[in-house]
Amino acid sequence: MKRLVSFFLLAGLTLVACGEEAPQPAPEGIAGQTITLLTHGSFWVSEGTLQAFTDQTGVQVELLEGGDAGEMVASAILTAGNPVADVLYGVDNTFLQRALDADLFEPYASPALSNVPSALQLDGQHRVTPIDFGDVCVNYWGDWFDETLPPPGSLDDLIDSRYAGQLVVQNPETSSPGLAFLLATIAEYGDGWEEYWAALRRNEVAVTTGWEEAYYGEFVSGGGDRPLVVSYASSPPAEFIYADPPVESPPTGVLLDTCFRQIEFAGVLKGTPHQAAAQALIDFMLSDTYQEDIPLNMFVFPASQTAALPEAFVNFARLAEDPYQLPPADIEAHRNEWTERWTQIVLR
Repeated sequence: MKRLVSFFLLAGLTLVACGEEAPQPAPEGIAGQTITLLTHGSFWVSEGTLQAFTDQTGVQVELLEGGDAGEMVASAILTAGNPVADVLYGVDNTFLQRALDADLFEPYASPALSNVPSALQLDGQHRVTPIDFGDVCVNYWGDWFDETLPPPGSLDDLIDSRYAGQLVVQNPETSSPGLAFLLATIAEYGDGWEEYWAALRRNEVAVTTGWEEAYYGEFVSGGGDRPLVVSYASSPPAEFIYADPPVESPPTGVLLDTCFRQIEFAGVLKGTPHQAAAQALIDFMLSDTYQEDIPLNMFVFPASQTAALPEAFVNFARLAEDPYQLPPADIEAHRNEWTERWTQIVLR
C-alpha cells in the first residue's frame, strides 16, 4: 500500500519534517558476504526491502526463524559465542534482560540512533538497538457500547460488574500480549495485582492460549460474544485496512489507560565472523527504507522519528501518552513466579 508522508512523535517527541534520506555508504570489504538474520515467527517485510540493503552494500541476507520471542532467545543462548546467525531481531523488553545476562550481543551504537527517542533506548551499553515499538491494550467493539453503558476507561473499570463476562485475555505463559497485560496490572497495582486478577475471575474473564483465539474466537470481531479483548493499539488501523466490505472508520477502539509498552530490539550476535556487515544491517534497519516498511507488515510503530507513517496509522492509531512499563531486570527476576501465581489464581 502507498505510504504517505506523515510524521509522528511519541513520549515527548513533536511532529517533524525532513528531507530525502541520503543512503549511508557501506563499510569497505563487506560486499559479497552473506549474513543471517535470526527473527521471531511474526517477522515480515515487503518483497524488495532486504534487497535494497543488498543493493546498497553487496551483502546478502538470509532469514532464520526462531519461533516466538522466548524460544528465539532461548535458542540463541544455547549457541552463545558461536551463533547460528549474525544479527538477532525481535527480542522485546519482556525478554531483554535474559538476553543481556547471557552476553549474547556485541555493543554497537549506530549513527542512526540519533533519530531514536531516548525513551526507547533501554540499554545504555548499546548491546541492542530499538527497531520498533507498540502498545498492548484492551480493545473494545464500538457498537456494543452506548450512552447507557459506555466503554470502560481503566483497569479498575474492568472489574465492575457492569462489564461481567465481557473481557477476554490471553494466558501470559503462552502469549506475548497476555504477558504484557499481566505486567500492566502489576505496574498499576503492585502487590495488589493478585487481588485484581481474583476480581477479574469473579467478573467472568475468559482466557485463551493466544491472541488469535481471543481476537478471532471470543471477541466480537471474529464472531464471538465478548466486546473487550487484550490486543494492540494498532488493531483499529488493521480493522480499517482489511475490512471487507470497506468501512469509513474502524469498528474497534482502544482503552489507552490500559496499555503496556513493548519495544523490539535487534543486536549483533557476539562471535559473528561478519561484524561489519552485521553492523551495516543494524544501520539499515533504522533507515527510512526499512522503518517505513514496518507498520503495514507487522502493525507496530517505527522507532525512528524520521520514518513516515501510513495514512491509516495517522488517522486511526492512538498510542498511550503514559503507558505502563516495568524495568527489564524486574521482569526477568519475577516472570516465572508471576505467571505461576497468575495460573493459580485465574485457572485453578
